[in-house]
Amino acid sequence: MRDTVTRHLAPVPFGHRPTKLLLRVRPYQCSGCGRIWREDTTRAAEPRAKLSRGGLRWALEAVVVDHLAVSRVAAGLGVSWHTANSAVLAEGKRLLIDAPGRFDGVAVIGIDEHVWRHTRRGDKYVTVVIDLTPVGEEAGSSRLRGCRDGRFTGFKTAATEELPDAVTVTDPFRLIAIEGVAG
Repeated sequence: MRDTVTRHLAPVPFGHRPTKLLLRVRPYQCSGCGRIWREDTTRAAEPRAKLSRGGLRWALEAVVVDHLAVSRVAAGLGVSWHTANSAVLAEGKRLLIDAPGRFDGVAVIGIDEHVWRHTRRGDKYVTVVIDLTPVGEEAGSSRLRGCRDGRFTGFKTAATEELPDAVTVTDPFRLIAIEGVAG
C-alpha cells in the first residue's frame, strides 16, 4: 500500500536546539479479509501527540525541576507555547496529581497561596499543597504534593476528603486575615 503517513514529533532537544523526529507510519492490509491498520507508534508518543515520550518527560522535568518557563521549554522543543503548556499540565496531572499513592506516609501538610506570576491585570495565584512530614521528622525537606490555579478556598474540604485523619493547623497570618485582627 502507498498510504504511508508521516508524523512529526518533538523529541528531547539536541544540544539545546530543537529537533524533529519524523516517523513514517506504514499501513498494512490483511490479504484474507482486507482489513487495514497502521503501525503502532504508541511507544514513541501518545496518539495525536506532538511531543515524543522522551520530549514530554524532558519538558516536565524542565518546568518542575529546572524551573524553566514554559516559553523556554516550547522554544527548546520547537513547538508552540500552548502545545508545551498543555502537554506539561497533562503529564504533571497524570504522574503527580492522579498517582494513587501520592499521600502515602503523609502526616503533616501545608496549604498556601503563592503568587505564580505578576501581570498588568493583577497577580496570578496558585494554591499549593506541601508535604511537611519530612521536616517535622527532621528527615529531609518538604515535597510539593499538588497545586491548583487561582485562590482555592476549599482547601480545608479538599484536605479533609483526601486525608481524613490530618490535623488542621492554621498559621497566625491566616488567622489575622480571616478574623481581621490588627497586629
